[in-house]
Amino acid sequence: MYSNRKIWCLVLVCWTWSASAKTIVSLSPHLTEWVYSLKQEQNLLAVSSHSDFPPQAANLPVVADAHGANIKAIVKLNPDIILAWRGGNKPQDIARLEQLGFSVFESQPQLPSDISNELRSLGRILGAQQQARKLTKQFDQQLSQLTAQYREVPPVTAFYYLWTAPLMSVGEKAWASRLLSQCNISTLFADSPVDYPQVSVQEVIRRQPQVLVAATSRSLATEQAFWQSHADALDVPVLRVNPDIFSRFTLRLAPALKKLCAKIHATRFYAE
Repeated sequence: MYSNRKIWCLVLVCWTWSASAKTIVSLSPHLTEWVYSLKQEQNLLAVSSHSDFPPQAANLPVVADAHGANIKAIVKLNPDIILAWRGGNKPQDIARLEQLGFSVFESQPQLPSDISNELRSLGRILGAQQQARKLTKQFDQQLSQLTAQYREVPPVTAFYYLWTAPLMSVGEKAWASRLLSQCNISTLFADSPVDYPQVSVQEVIRRQPQVLVAATSRSLATEQAFWQSHADALDVPVLRVNPDIFSRFTLRLAPALKKLCAKIHATRFYAE
């Protein structure tokens, strides 16, 4: 016969387990990564295309891609919660899933600090509050340290671009610009009225950035070769970053951003 204390403990354990053991479907790579960060991957039933970090996520069934969510497949899986990206997933797909009675967690980070806020919210839903608090505390500290480190140093202007055909950059409100602003780096086309402007090489040369940053899976040598024919008019360093890290709202951003900021600010000495 259990004592009242032991019965209460058993009930509490069962309640905690049932609250955290929610089956999950993720419709975005960054949300898939969040599930793994929160150590809830055992409950992950399916993911979106390009959910490739950590590598084992790529072994899960895919129920969403650039064309939309596979509603029939999701209904068949019948998850307890669906993680969606408002801004990446189609609004009509999100609305349809909600109409069908599914609980949908919507992610829409606008600023780097939003990553922590949303991750803590998801942690509460999945019963992983402690893990969420631990991770986001470290992430917030890393961002704060970056801001403090570069607050008083001379600013650097970077031409951050996504691809060359056409040559596509970022405006002030684009995610990359908001990341770089954490360490006193401004993007060359911050005055653009659109978030992702198509620009010309001639305009880049006219504005004379201090560094070129390519967010691409192509090699650094390829990017350097592209700019080499313009070296007489624009002789600045070319850097390359992993687009999968810098375009996703994940905890990997903080250490990657720290390295990039250090490299970009080092270009001031190159110019001297």
